[in-house]
Amino acid sequence: MTEKLFYEDAFLQEFTAVVIGCEKGKNGWEVVLDRTAFYPEGGGQPADHGALGGAAVSDVRERDGVICHTCSQALEVGSEVGGRIDFDRRFDFMQQHSGEHIVSGILCGRFQCDNVGFHIGHELVTIDFNAELTPEDVQEVERLANQYIWEDRPIAVAWPDQAELEALHYRSKKALTGAVRIVTWPGADCCACCGTHVRSSGQVGSVKLLSCQKFREGVRIEMAAGGRALRYFNTIARQNHRISQLLSAKPEATAAAVERLQRELYTLRGRVTALEESDFARKARQYAGAGDVLLLESAMSAESIRRLCGAVQESAGGRCAVFAGEDGTYQYAVSQPGGDLRALAKEINTALNGRGGGKPEFIQGSVQAAAADIRGLLERD
Repeated sequence: MTEKLFYEDAFLQEFTAVVIGCEKGKNGWEVVLDRTAFYPEGGGQPADHGALGGAAVSDVRERDGVICHTCSQALEVGSEVGGRIDFDRRFDFMQQHSGEHIVSGILCGRFQCDNVGFHIGHELVTIDFNAELTPEDVQEVERLANQYIWEDRPIAVAWPDQAELEALHYRSKKALTGAVRIVTWPGADCCACCGTHVRSSGQVGSVKLLSCQKFREGVRIEMAAGGRALRYFNTIARQNHRISQLLSAKPEATAAAVERLQRELYTLRGRVTALEESDFARKARQYAGAGDVLLLESAMSAESIRRLCGAVQESAGGRCAVFAGEDGTYQYAVSQPGGDLRALAKEINTALNGRGGGKPEFIQGSVQAAAADIRGLLERD
């Protein structure tokens, strides 16, 4: 059994230990120590990284009470080595894990539900609850969680005996036997947990609940805490500052400025569509009864290409191909009622470096080719 120094002091960054096992594994050398400050992956919390001796530690797993460190090189069995935790990574995980406890405890207490899933990802934390929540519910939980954090409440960790455990009301995703570690944030949460945490709620800094989506029989919440929440706020602030400059609007008025632009864009799109319809009708009349037609046009939307193709084909009566673009990059649509264009689609993809396909009577896609090559292929066919 490996002595777990991270339970004695979650802020321990350096330690010494004796190597009691070292074997070649699939992803490196699997090293076992008599004691370790490296936290193994578990309970939704990723493993610590760092160094042992001269070896980099890229993963840590626990098997039947024995903690195995995946190292970049072998370490001599019986030797004493120094270990160093990547503490920035560890502290980030402690902030996320502690923030999750506070949020889950408050949320489950208010809505009489369960936390049924928890994962600390590279950027966000996801928490699953078996309850339906409104946006207002989530905002209120966020407010209460941050209020609790700012009160800087201390954490309490205990290993109660069986009688004490049976008298406790605590959260757990499954029935537990044997020694159970109980993590308590007084007034917010009491939970069976194997992870590492900050010493007091104030060290979480803040939590931000970023989204709440329906998931299975309940919801999935995305959360960021501590340094991650600050980075998120800074990213949003930088983007909003750039938007405010582009729109010549104050930072607090960017939403209204975007809404104004959307209204203007909607009006302009209507005018463009009307002008296109007039132009497409003119071209359709120009090719009345012409049979097969190939048009090379300036760049336009895929929807406009389809409408032009349809209008000209109906007037010309044969196969109509419209290629629109510039600088050797074109989008296209080809229509031939009663025909089978699938072989042509394959030929276009091969000869014109294209991607596309569709139904027997209509194909669409894009090509990387010169106008002369397009004419050479389509006018030949």
